[in-house]
Amino acid sequence: MKKLGIIAAMEVESKIILDALKENGGVKETKAGGTTYYEGSIASVQIVLARSGVGKVNAALCAQRMILQFGADFIINTGIAGAIGKGLGVFDVVVSSDAVYHDMDAVAWGYKICQVPQMDVFSFEADKKMVEKIQTIFPTLQESKGHKLAVGRVASGDQFVADKELKARIIQNASPLCVEMEGAAIAHACYLCGVPFVIVRTLSDMADDKEETTYTFNEETAAHLSGAILLAIIKKM
Repeated sequence: MKKLGIIAAMEVESKIILDALKENGGVKETKAGGTTYYEGSIASVQIVLARSGVGKVNAALCAQRMILQFGADFIINTGIAGAIGKGLGVFDVVVSSDAVYHDMDAVAWGYKICQVPQMDVFSFEADKKMVEKIQTIFPTLQESKGHKLAVGRVASGDQFVADKELKARIIQNASPLCVEMEGAAIAHACYLCGVPFVIVRTLSDMADDKEETTYTFNEETAAHLSGAILLAIIKKM
């Protein structure tokens, strides 16, 4: 890995990484395509960081520019997500095995639900070696105490999932561990550019499953935890 690209949708999700870059000194800021890219290093890892903005288009544009203009040869998407998988709760962590769009429906054209038409894959697979590395590192982190890590599918769509019926439909169609609004688009861009990726998300809410014992929304705390875990992982790379 020559340069690690890190993409977060919101400022609250990227702040801890940006602060670490600034503390290490020598951060270069470049504005391109409406987004600011920060280049620097943490430990011995060269990094380019960006806040993409919310949603699939913002995320895909950011990922492609990060690869083509800033030379990222590995991308990590960090941030928060809604829990979908059984047994997962608020502040647990999901690492992607693969990613799909839960709002893609071209079934009338003969494609599977969630599959992008004319693509040669159903889902976008994350880098297995990085997933295994994160699984090894996670239990050693102080930040991980009391939190579960699960590896599985991440489902993305341009909607905040806060409805029990919608959640059930996403489970039936995609069988993900969590839902969010950017990861699959970043994975899609990485796939087309031939760059490996992984998504690391901390769960901030239960996607409105009112039958669960835990239901809350903790955006700031979950985002900080996600960033802290990623920062700790970077320092152990």
